[in-house]
Amino acid sequence: MDTKSKKGFTLVEIMIVVVIIGLLAAMAIPAFQKVRATSQEKAITNNLRQLSSGADQYFLEYGVTEVASTKLVGPDSYIKAFDDVGTDDKYTTTIKQGEDITANLPDGTVVSVDF
Repeated sequence: MDTKSKKGFTLVEIMIVVVIIGLLAAMAIPAFQKVRATSQEKAITNNLRQLSSGADQYFLEYGVTEVASTKLVGPDSYIKAFDDVGTDDKYTTTIKQGEDITANLPDGTVVSVDF
């Protein structure tokens, strides 16, 4: 009598599972990257809106029409801190009343908020 068990997977079955997992990953990764980019853009837009609001408060308080963004952000300023977006975005350095506030994203996209 043969007491060996013939349970298990064949090489073909394992290869099919690997191919299916690869296809699922190929579809999921671009979708994940798109969602991530969209969420970063929305976070940056929110940061720009906070800058706009802080600049409005600064203009009303000091009666000026332009301010450096560095004066608006800090522990003792109008905006305590921004949410970390995880990008090397560059915000407008000087905010002028009536001009858009912008940020340049690493992929070259420019996000702006009307001011």
